[in-house]
Amino acid sequence: MRSALIWLVRLCSLAAWVAAAVACMWLLGATAMARPWHEPFVWGAVAVGCAVVRVVALWVLRGEPKGDGLTDEFWVKLRTGALWAVVAFSSAVFAVAILTSANAGEKLDALRDAGAEVSTATVVERHSTRQELSDGVVKGYASRLVVSVPGGAERLTVRGAYTQEKPGKGTEVDVLWARSDPDLGGYINESKDLRTLAENRWRAFQDDELGMGSLIAFIAMGFIGAILTFVFTLVPDADDLQEVAWSAPFQTVRTALTLLVFWGWSPLMLGSQSSVPQIIVAVGSSCLVLLGYIFTSLRGFG
Repeated sequence: MRSALIWLVRLCSLAAWVAAAVACMWLLGATAMARPWHEPFVWGAVAVGCAVVRVVALWVLRGEPKGDGLTDEFWVKLRTGALWAVVAFSSAVFAVAILTSANAGEKLDALRDAGAEVSTATVVERHSTRQELSDGVVKGYASRLVVSVPGGAERLTVRGAYTQEKPGKGTEVDVLWARSDPDLGGYINESKDLRTLAENRWRAFQDDELGMGSLIAFIAMGFIGAILTFVFTLVPDADDLQEVAWSAPFQTVRTALTLLVFWGWSPLMLGSQSSVPQIIVAVGSSCLVLLGYIFTSLRGFG
């Protein structure tokens, strides 16, 4: 019985690690796609399910000799390093996904469902314009425009059109619109890669302003994660790391953290309405994951 439970813990650990890594990889580029994002949701659910089964098995094993018999220092350090690698990766992915998941919401999804395409249009009318400020500096302009698409809609209404320069009559702009349903209006945002959005294809870092920002965030969070991986893998003793890995209470805290993050991200992945607590969890998920694993890894320092 004990041997079977030990193997169950091992297999669930491996399956959860793989599923979490795949889910985060999908989430890294899924924000360029219309919701629902089924792939990261399913893989995330697999990771959570395996984590729950694993922690139940650990509680059943509690009170028996600790560990799985694999106490070789190299193996323990390698296993811990692999865990921290996926923790660092997930934290970086959550930061990127939060930065890039903002889009035109239901309107953009409706345009894509109607067969969205990108065309170069000409501004026919400008009804209103407001400056978009950042730290007191003008970053761009948000306008309500009427544009004309050559060979398509002669008058296409675009609300909240974001441009880097103040648009005027005759200005050429790229617009995302649906030829089959011009009444949906158009979508203009010069800070985003409209063709990637129109094609609904997976892309980790888009060729736009947000893509560069998300890449910088990914590198920064990855660097922090790499430092933490080094510290919490190489500094503690292998015996202490082994004890933490097979401690039911500590692994329960980590599993609860995994469940919390998955709960916070589920509405975003499925395209449903998030509650305020879920939004808070999703926005703070990078810090939640890092801090949660830091505190539950301090046991390894003795």
